[in-house]
Amino acid sequence: MTRPRFFAAFTGLAASLAAIASPAAAGPEDLEDTFAATFGTEARQPPSFEALYAGNWQQRIAELADPAQGRIGVAAVDLATGEEVMVLGDQLFPMASTSKVAIAATFLEMVEKGRYTLTSEFPLMMPVASAKYSSTKAPVRAGQYMPAIDLIEIMITRSSNPATDALLAAVGGPAVVNDWIRRQGITNFSINRDIATLVRDDGEYNPAVHIDTRDAATPRAMVRLLSGLYRGDFLSDQSRQVLLAAMSRTVTGKRRIPAHIPLEARVSHKTGSLNNTSSDIGIIECPDGRTIAVAIYVTGQGTKQAREERIAAIARALYDGFAVRAQANPTQNWANAPYATGG
Repeated sequence: MTRPRFFAAFTGLAASLAAIASPAAAGPEDLEDTFAATFGTEARQPPSFEALYAGNWQQRIAELADPAQGRIGVAAVDLATGEEVMVLGDQLFPMASTSKVAIAATFLEMVEKGRYTLTSEFPLMMPVASAKYSSTKAPVRAGQYMPAIDLIEIMITRSSNPATDALLAAVGGPAVVNDWIRRQGITNFSINRDIATLVRDDGEYNPAVHIDTRDAATPRAMVRLLSGLYRGDFLSDQSRQVLLAAMSRTVTGKRRIPAHIPLEARVSHKTGSLNNTSSDIGIIECPDGRTIAVAIYVTGQGTKQAREERIAAIARALYDGFAVRAQANPTQNWANAPYATGG
């Protein structure tokens, strides 16, 4: 059962610390090596509230993202301060359905250019049964026609694969989306297959130990995508409102980024799931006016539930850490920070 968000303010910290204390976690020496490799070997202060949340909170993120049971990639940026946190931020991870944000954005640009409208209708691309790896592209058939605005809604909020492939076909395929991404100055992102093919051929590699460059992106690239969309760098205000509003209504992944985030914060996100991998990317609008863009990709961990718990714990640790960093600069008027409001 999904844990209600109204418990978040009280249980977020406990959930994060429980993840650290998991019996399956690496031993102290392994974690020390991980921290040293990531953050250097300078002397560290004894554990304390300030050490966890202000001085060394990035170490806490690194510990939550310990790769002992599978690769974990994290990227986050506070859009008010520009401060970043990265763990394996430049390593490729399977995008799964998180790629749908880029597909929707590519279509919305075509609306802006007059090629389509939000009422243009396209057929759902329904998968036809076929054997794994039996063809370069999995067979699909045209289904019900739906307006583009409704396709965007269900591909984001409910992660509909037929709706995604409808808009992917409308824009001209994966290469067109990749071109849109490159024009925004984003690298280390590649869509290579439609969703029907991706799902049919899922399981070819174990993402916990193998990096497949197809249909993959780095956490840093995905945070760059989210940041640009939120700030209005890539799309018109109307288009970004359509996409961000749909992300705010997402019904999948309630145990992921939103699970332990306080109710007074607003979460707009998009989940992804494939064999042995779970992910969530999104925007967290904080009560004090700051906004955090975050991308979390988790592989392995034994079960889907364990992966989701890890995502939730990392998200809450990021939220808390950025909050304390912001409070350390009380002269900053976060509510008037120069960024656009969410859709």
